[in-house]
Amino acid sequence: MASMTDEAAVRRQDALRSAVETGLVNEAEPVVGLLDVAGVRQAATSLHAAFATPGVAVEHTFAVKAASLVPVLALLGQYGLGAEVASPGELALARAAGIPPERTVLDSPAKTTAELREALSLGIAVNADNPQEIARIDALLAAAPSASPIGLRVNPQVGGGSIDAMSTATATSKFGVALRDPGAEEWVLRTYAERPWLNRLHTHTGSQGVPLPLMAAGVRAAYDLAERINAAAGRRQVTVLDIGGGLPVNFASDDITPSFGDYADLLRAEVPGLFDGRYGIVTEFGRALLAKHGTVLARVEYAKSAGGRAIAVTHAGAQVATRTVFAPEAWPLRVLALDAVGRPKTGAPVVQDVAGPCCFAGDLVAQGRALPLLDAGDHVALLDTGAYYFSTHFAYNSLPRPAVWAYTAAPGATPAFALVRAAQSPADLLAESGAGLPPLTP
Repeated sequence: MASMTDEAAVRRQDALRSAVETGLVNEAEPVVGLLDVAGVRQAATSLHAAFATPGVAVEHTFAVKAASLVPVLALLGQYGLGAEVASPGELALARAAGIPPERTVLDSPAKTTAELREALSLGIAVNADNPQEIARIDALLAAAPSASPIGLRVNPQVGGGSIDAMSTATATSKFGVALRDPGAEEWVLRTYAERPWLNRLHTHTGSQGVPLPLMAAGVRAAYDLAERINAAAGRRQVTVLDIGGGLPVNFASDDITPSFGDYADLLRAEVPGLFDGRYGIVTEFGRALLAKHGTVLARVEYAKSAGGRAIAVTHAGAQVATRTVFAPEAWPLRVLALDAVGRPKTGAPVVQDVAGPCCFAGDLVAQGRALPLLDAGDHVALLDTGAYYFSTHFAYNSLPRPAVWAYTAAPGATPAFALVRAAQSPADLLAESGAGLPPLTP
């Protein structure tokens, strides 16, 4: 019997071929994103199953920054996920997708008073980042009581993972209240004691490159702090632990490892009190839900060589794979070589560079990669790009945001495509760049 990863690979290959055959990728739109709906459903199902525990209320939210696309958020909402938002724009997207306020969490280290006022008026859960933000919330609640669940984000300072920029529990992280700093825990205990409405505690150790034991250590620190807060209050003041997200993704193969089940099992072993029914749990996964289920497909415009190195110049570069181009060691991507009709290309592997269209020398999505020799008119597929790569566009050279299509297919059937986001048009680009505004006065 074929595994789910094997079935996903078959669906992906059928979708790539069909996207070329039906002209979704063409001269006018030489790069597109493709999202596997069945894969997203399987990911959501596995997340729910991993954390399901009798007597424990669990709310799974999706980190909107990982795929800021309204139809994707709406799809995840149908699969039982809420939204974790970190800006007014992300909140607007979540609301447009139909995510209700009671399934929305606002996190950000730089919330304005206006953002806080809106969230509190809607009943959205808020995780405050620092003492000054707590003071702002004090003033807002004094002016207008709110039904919002409110918590405090703490930095357990348990250390970083392999990618510094993605590690949020280091000694000097910009996020949350640094628990090991002198006087910090005492301030936290006092803050909760003085504010009975503080009923949540939030932590997030990092995203990608953070090993599971370190993630569990961060959750353990927050759990232990909640126990101390409740003991000091003499009651169950903290009733919900928001444990963030950050499950790393395997970019080396189609295997989904670690799994949500792996992480939940480790938490059950390391923080058993988290699942004994005294606390509700909130999660904020993003990349782990979508990365494996998206693919960027692009045409090869030219094939050339320099210094004996073959170079395929494609339309997928820094504008869609920003992190991969600027930090390739941390964010490597697998590349499939496809022929002119979208089928896997055959032939002996040749060491070559896969370049993007941006006008700087470092715009390479793969360097020195052994692939069947790519030629003009062929295609490349960048795998595991369902999170961030579709929606975190880098507008270098005024390259337009590409279209994104979701695909579904019954076994043996031709994939059906649904538009998630239309490609950015020249008119869109001009409007975004100030065209039509009055000329500046010299």
